[in-house]
Amino acid sequence: MGARKKVSAMLGEFKNFAFKGNVVDLAIGVIIGAAFGKIVDSLVKQIIMPLVSVIMPGQQGYLGWKWVINGKDVPYGLFIGEIVNFLIVALALYIFIVKFIGMIMKNKKEEAAAIPPPLTKDQELLIDIRELLKNK
Repeated sequence: MGARKKVSAMLGEFKNFAFKGNVVDLAIGVIIGAAFGKIVDSLVKQIIMPLVSVIMPGQQGYLGWKWVINGKDVPYGLFIGEIVNFLIVALALYIFIVKFIGMIMKNKKEEAAAIPPPLTKDQELLIDIRELLKNK
């Protein structure tokens, strides 16, 4: 019986963990991030790097950029494409996280600072006493 209770408790804890809002939000973020990665990858491979290939022509564009060392190909063009891919993702994340979300958080802080905190009971009593003294 002790083992059953432990398994049941563990399943209950897992259920609470797996279906909390944070985990679901994280899963959605991962899925959207993967889709965003594909879009950026396509942008780099089909638009940016071919444009770079026009500037620096080669036989097959950047895909053909390679060194041949002792009969072995070292495709540095693919590596450069991945670096550009990374830089675009990093720039997009920077703009979104630092600028966009930072701006939202700054606005929320300004709104919170503009609203005075609620009075404590002691402060309310002191105000009541002040009003009573003013009326006398």
